[in-house]
Amino acid sequence: MTDEWQGWREAAGQALYGPEGFYVRPGGPGPSGHFRTSVHASALFAGAVARLLGDVDEALGRPQELALVDVGAGRGELLSGVLALAPDPELSARVRAYAVERAPRPVDLDHRIEWLAEPPSGVAGLLFANEWLDNVPVDVAETDAAGVARYVLVRRRDGEERLGDPVAGPDAQWLARWWPLPPDAEPGLRAEIGRPRDEAWAAAVATLDAGLAVAVDYAHERAARPPFGTLAGFRAGREVRPVPDGSCDITSHVALDACALPGAELVPQREALRRLGVTADRPPLALATTDPAAYVRALSGAGEAAELTARGGLGDFTWLTQWAGSPSGALPGPGAEPRP
Repeated sequence: MTDEWQGWREAAGQALYGPEGFYVRPGGPGPSGHFRTSVHASALFAGAVARLLGDVDEALGRPQELALVDVGAGRGELLSGVLALAPDPELSARVRAYAVERAPRPVDLDHRIEWLAEPPSGVAGLLFANEWLDNVPVDVAETDAAGVARYVLVRRRDGEERLGDPVAGPDAQWLARWWPLPPDAEPGLRAEIGRPRDEAWAAAVATLDAGLAVAVDYAHERAARPPFGTLAGFRAGREVRPVPDGSCDITSHVALDACALPGAELVPQREALRRLGVTADRPPLALATTDPAAYVRALSGAGEAAELTARGGLGDFTWLTQWAGSPSGALPGPGAEPRP
């Protein structure tokens, strides 16, 4: 710990991934102990990813080895769920699962999952990053009394802030293109400089020789950036003041439109999951008479699907989908019928 003033990118990087950092310290509960993601909300999410993996497999012409790469894997919950739910034994036999995470490998993790610090390169398949980019640390800019965008400096021990030098160089260019702060802006407007996330996503996509890369995060687009930013902290299921001392998650929403490479698609999670067969439709009441147990299961599934697709909640996540290479097929497009 230090009283030295640092930019938010450096301070959050140390707090999250440095020695004894929030995400890497051994013995901790992992992300699931501090916030609820779609992965933890319902097995339907893993089922949807398993269906997506099958679609990618078909698009790639059923390769001899099919990679499933989970970037920001937490404790491996998504991969474990997908492997458990994959219905096709032939496909399962060809899948090679990789968990990409800086924390130590959980002792009870499925032996079929390889644990890596970086994504494997030269693979073909599906790369999936659920709530990863929001934990790629970024610097924060704020306008001063003269309307000049300056770096926000933070003190790690208590989260106190002050303004530093004017934003310059590639960061200033990124702001001008993706999150412009008017030169005559009122003081106190803030922006998160997402350039490191653009670079991290491009590097992740480049590890695929062929296949589909998907990033899922709370996001915003250039036409509607939040005027005061989204920097936040989370601990034990509650939002807390973001203090970069290693005691809490440090996160901010993602400018996914800036991350997107040519040919990418941005869709709300509710639409992405609908394409993959996840709907909140209630089962027909007649089923309660003919098969009560099936009715109860279907009703429970509809409730879980409603949480995953809810407006104002998990359904507001955005999926960024990006093909690498030249697949021989395509996933269902906008307006396509849901998968059975």
